[in-house]
Amino acid sequence: MDLTRQPPRRPSNAGIAGIVGLARMTDKARGHNAEMIGEFKYGETSGLDCEVLELLGIGFDDFADAVDRLWDVELEAWVRQSMTCSQEQIDAFNQEQLAREPLDELHRRLLRERIDAYAPGSTDITTVYASIELDDWGAFRDEDLTARPPRTAFLRTVAGIVGAARMADKARGKRSGKLGAYRYGDDSYVDRTILELLGLSPQDFEEAAWRNPNDAELGEWIREQSSFTAAGVSVLNAHLTPRGLATADVAETFRKRRDEVCPDRPDVTTYFELMDIDDEQSFGIVDLNRRPPRSAFDTSLGGVNGLARMIDKGRAHNAAHLGAYWFGEDSGFDRRILELLNLSSADFASALAQHDTDEGVLSWLGDRLQGRDTEVAALNQTLVALTPGSDEVRGYLIAGVKGADPARSDIDTFMALTQVDDDVFLARLRTRV
Repeated sequence: MDLTRQPPRRPSNAGIAGIVGLARMTDKARGHNAEMIGEFKYGETSGLDCEVLELLGIGFDDFADAVDRLWDVELEAWVRQSMTCSQEQIDAFNQEQLAREPLDELHRRLLRERIDAYAPGSTDITTVYASIELDDWGAFRDEDLTARPPRTAFLRTVAGIVGAARMADKARGKRSGKLGAYRYGDDSYVDRTILELLGLSPQDFEEAAWRNPNDAELGEWIREQSSFTAAGVSVLNAHLTPRGLATADVAETFRKRRDEVCPDRPDVTTYFELMDIDDEQSFGIVDLNRRPPRSAFDTSLGGVNGLARMIDKGRAHNAAHLGAYWFGEDSGFDRRILELLNLSSADFASALAQHDTDEGVLSWLGDRLQGRDTEVAALNQTLVALTPGSDEVRGYLIAGVKGADPARSDIDTFMALTQVDDDVFLARLRTRV
């Protein structure tokens, strides 16, 4: 879960097991596991998490492991089976948490500052939970689409509907007067089609998106307002996702638009793909929430396995769109490439900010690569054949393979796992329903 683009659910949300704070902690644990927790805190560094887990009698690591394995409905069943508290204790906990007011001057000052910033003149915001919710809302309610693009239309995090998270970003951009070049509501075919299914007006959705910056809670609001079915969503997704070159009534329009955006990409056949490319090009970014980096098997730059991939990840890192990928010292491949080049990840990231093409980066690398064919060949051999060096690391590789494609018991190298993981990530993101 990416908590750089949305906050976790409200602390007052008792949607999981009827316990306040649990849904919020679930989101933070998922963000923590994905290394996309943003400025939020999970586990021992969060006082509220400590209190929830103390009530449940569950450890931080056990809970973090469970949230990655289980959907919310399964997680609730697991929590109920694992917890050591009674319903009476839960009721008392909820009552105490919802009524708690700031106990020290620091938190009273934070509450005053948040009210002044986001709800000036309000006198009914007095509790710790209300203070947190106000801060989340103030930090994420507005979207500046002149500074960054909306999220990919392939994302289904709002009620399982493609395009809905993107539409929510555009609604927030419109509300804040920073829609930029994007179109919202009746001016957008995708938005209009979604809103027709839901029976909602653009104005009502805009207000709801502004009030509910968390995707799950926006989805809950939609379900309360609309009578759509899961089957209806599947039909809608299957209609919108492949729309483009294979859609007779828009095929010619699509070709013209593709020629404007990416004339060298005949493999691009849908509007959703085209929007992703247009978003990245318009803002000069690499966004690895939309697509994987180039293959680790790619040797097109300097003859080095993974150099093109590291460039993509470095650019995504610089743009704060790295997604679930690792860059620099955090990546075993990158670390070995950087050792060959005698560079730190910070040096490499800085160079990428100065050179916006592959050719520019290769020119900057200069003698760090030129004339080192023997060393490059040795590095490539190491990277391609890299296998686990311990039982613990082998367990990590096996878990990765099972998570991507359980049928591939033949995979025994990290480079092969990386390729499968990339392919599966893209296929899952772009599935038609």
